Amino acid sequence: MKRRDVRKTKKRKRWFVRTFIVMILIFLSVASYVYIEYYRSMKASEAELGLTEEREPEEFNGAVPNDLGKVNILLLGIDDTEEGEPARTDAIMVAQFDPSENTAKLVSIMRDTYVEIPGYRNYKVNTAYFLGGAELLRETLDHNFGIDLHYYALVDFGGFEAAVNALAPSGVEIDVERDMSEKIGVELEQGLQQLDGKELLGYARFRADAEGDFGRVRRQQQVLSALKEEVFSVTGITNLPSVVGTVQPYIQTNLRNREILGLLSDVILNQPDEIETLRVPLDDTYVNNYYSHAGAVLEPDFEQNRRAIAKFLGKEVPSTIDPTVGAQQQEQGYQ
Repeated sequence: MKRRDVRKTKKRKRWFVRTFIVMILIFLSVASYVYIEYYRSMKASEAELGLTEEREPEEFNGAVPNDLGKVNILLLGIDDTEEGEPARTDAIMVAQFDPSENTAKLVSIMRDTYVEIPGYRNYKVNTAYFLGGAELLRETLDHNFGIDLHYYALVDFGGFEAAVNALAPSGVEIDVERDMSEKIGVELEQGLQQLDGKELLGYARFRADAEGDFGRVRRQQQVLSALKEEVFSVTGITNLPSVVGTVQPYIQTNLRNREILGLLSDVILNQPDEIETLRVPLDDTYVNNYYSHAGAVLEPDFEQNRRAIAKFLGKEVPSTIDPTVGAQQQEQGYQ
């Protein structure tokens, strides 16, 4: 080999080594920043709330994350209730993040969807959490819609407000489509507004109009898309570990700290362009019905919705579904 070729080879090797070292340093810097800001904010929030022990997660026999890297998280929003009282979920969503494809997806489950609750009679889907917590709701979504869930995260109203205020101290810009006040704890005026945590929660919960729950689900997805814009702004990305740490004491989840930190790092390094959304049941795939034990419900075509969910979440679309799903609509007592 000529001396000139030897020098070129050595230069390429030095360039590769330097580039590799720089990449390692960048990764370590990001990981260290995420870790420090997350724990600092979490401990400060715990001290403010007077918490001395971590909240124990509920039973949740989630699927094992696969090699494809997709993570499905059951997101639950609950009403404030008296301590020890069972709660019904005000919002039921499935969030999927795929760092390999830089995609984020959100499935919103209408809470009046009439489903089979394993071990109980048919009822509205939000009753599953009331009867058996996060695990029974996981079983219900898997049984009726074939949704594989790896983790769950349950946040109350206080946690949502804290997250918004930490992420966007000046408020989140929302075009409020009408005056709103009924049963949401705040008064909102029509027009472009900067909403703080409490106001944004009220906007997401409002349903006293012709759209009812459909409007509420649409606004919930709108709010999450607006929050995504805040998160992935320059300021939001910088503050994200601190925001998650601040909110952590308000959240009950089976995600361990190292898994939360891993997801944070993935989100920061693989930012999705948008949040794709799906509402279940889909349009024209349900009928309105009424049962004496459940009230007004949305009775879905399970096969159509199950196929749509599988396709949306990048799962193999089933050729058919269990014929027993949706077949037990008769009235029966709780077991």
